[in-house]
Parts: sequence; structure tokens; C-alpha cells
Amino acid sequence: MTIEIISPASPLWEPVAQYAAACSWSAGKALAQAMRSGGFTDWERVVAALDDNRICGYCTCAKTDCIPDVPYTPYIGFVFVDEAYRGNRLSQRMIQAAMDYLKSIGFDQVYLTSDHENLYEKYGFTVIDRKTAFWGAEEKIYVREL
Repeated sequence: MTIEIISPASPLWEPVAQYAAACSWSAGKALAQAMRSGGFTDWERVVAALDDNRICGYCTCAKTDCIPDVPYTPYIGFVFVDEAYRGNRLSQRMIQAAMDYLKSIGFDQVYLTSDHENLYEKYGFTVIDRKTAFWGAEEKIYVREL
């Protein structure tokens, strides 16, 4: 299993967009659209998990997430692991790779938005805020020092 940090110039960019568009999580379609429409700029990246050549998960490093008008950045978002690979700490490995990347480019903390209970705390994230996402649900905003 390998973890790759990819940019729009990567040969994996379109295969990951195709995988996201077809995955079982409805948010994957939004990620695929953002990837294909130039939604990633500057230092923003997609983290892809690969089993040989098979894409089995992804997450993002981005300036913003699903909650508008907040001062927080950068975010780890769109964390998804293929059902066949769940239970193997793959999300933990992708999140760690994203944090390592963000630290390497000068960030000292990272944010994450979720409505899950007791999921990201085990990775060292702490809830610092609660806000309404663009679809109307309340989400927690987490922070972690890098």
C-alpha cells in the first residue's frame, strides 16, 4: 500500500477523479468535479491511497472546506476509504501523509470538518468550533497542531 500526494500535473489526477466520481460516497462526485474544473490551486493537493495500481482511498489538502466564512485554513477534507479496505488504518495513513505535506510547506496546524462522533479525536484532533455547512447541517471543526 502506498500513499501519493498528487497535483493536477500528476498522471494519477484523472484516475483519482474517475474513482471519486464513481465511489459509493456521494461527496466523491463533488471532489471529482473540483479536480476536473481547476478547483485545486497553489499548494492544494489530493492524497491518494494505492494498492499496487488500484486506487483505494483519498483525502484532500485544501484552503477551505464546506463551511463558509471562517478564518481557518488549511483543511484535510474528503476523507474516503474504499469499503474493501476499511479497518486497515488507511484513513490514518492518508491523514498523516496530508499532515506531513502541510507541515513541509510551512503550516503549523490543520483543520478538519466532520459530523462524526469520536472518529478524528483518536488522531489527535480537538473540536474548536461548530458551524452550519452549506447543506444546512451542523458540523464540528477540528484542529490539530502539526
